[in-house]
Amino acid sequence: MGIMSNTASICQFQVAGDLPEGNLLDWIGSCLDKHAFRDIETSADELSIGWVRTDDYQNSDFAGAQLFRKDHYVSFTLRRDQRRIPTPLLKAHQQRAEKEFLDGNPAFFRVPKQKREDIRDAVRLSLCARTLPAPAMYDIVWDTRNGLVTLASLSSTVIDLFETEFKKSFPNLRLLMIHPFARAARVVPETLSEELEKSNLASSEAALDLIRANCWIGQDFLIWLLYQTITGSGEYSVSVKGVMQQGEPFTAFMNDRLLLQASGEAGVQKVTVAGAQDDFLEVLAALRMGKCITEATIHLEKDENAWKLTLKGELFHFGSFKCPAVQIEKDSSVDKAAEAEAAFFERMHLLESGFQLFDSLFTAFLFERLSPEWASTLVKMKAWIAE
Repeated sequence: MGIMSNTASICQFQVAGDLPEGNLLDWIGSCLDKHAFRDIETSADELSIGWVRTDDYQNSDFAGAQLFRKDHYVSFTLRRDQRRIPTPLLKAHQQRAEKEFLDGNPAFFRVPKQKREDIRDAVRLSLCARTLPAPAMYDIVWDTRNGLVTLASLSSTVIDLFETEFKKSFPNLRLLMIHPFARAARVVPETLSEELEKSNLASSEAALDLIRANCWIGQDFLIWLLYQTITGSGEYSVSVKGVMQQGEPFTAFMNDRLLLQASGEAGVQKVTVAGAQDDFLEVLAALRMGKCITEATIHLEKDENAWKLTLKGELFHFGSFKCPAVQIEKDSSVDKAAEAEAAFFERMHLLESGFQLFDSLFTAFLFERLSPEWASTLVKMKAWIAE
């Protein structure tokens, strides 16, 4: 689903590196334009990757275009078109072509190796020319105020592709994935920064090391939230900066779906608990068997608005992040471009509100996890699980 859908799976990055002086938006547009998507529908090329505009996936013109710039946001889309030739079809056509070669050259008992490769390439080229490429689009929003980049995909293949294409387009910049420890460092109050650093189990600043060594963040956060869901009030307050006022109350709880897993001699064992939960008995039974919560659906509610997301505990990716529906009053006197822009800003407001609520919930956890009281909380949670 695209970034403008009310439900989208997203991950985030921090842009690092030296930005140029002058007009940043013009520079971004020129970089995108140099690596814009090239249509291959009328050619026989198998693959084309590049940038297109989010408002029009057929348009790859960023030079001077204003529609991809929206105040401090830059929205663009990574498009990947690829022709896929089914292996059985390719093999059948190649065998037919090889037979025709042998029929026309009776002196040969079999096709020479080089000729066989030439036939295969010719057959592939012929089939490509008769096959339409399959398009795939992945939306991106770059908030130039804070260097935060949001990608509407959780596929590891797409993430790798996006990082590669971003590096090609912006060689002086790099993307730093906002994994659990990175998000903790972003939201933790200065008074707890030292404690967070002490709890860092990674031996280097490499992202993979920070993720693997600090898997305790996702595991402890999810079991803490489960404990709070069952035994607490579920009431929290906005504590991080954003579009909402700090101190405003909201509700957060876990429900619908949880994934638990443990590693053993037989490999990784997983348990999925789905459906509305009253007492979480299946989850507690799995926890007693030594499994950890690695993924869970979290609900965030404020006033009449509700957000829902499936948190991937290892990477803090947001699966099926559902926001309140975008409500734009259509006015016949307003053109479609203005309506689309209004919808975009409303969507960004709702997304940022959801992130602010999640970060406030995460901060509440960090306050307890990094305090001396955590040992007491841990004892209570273990006793609660063992009941």
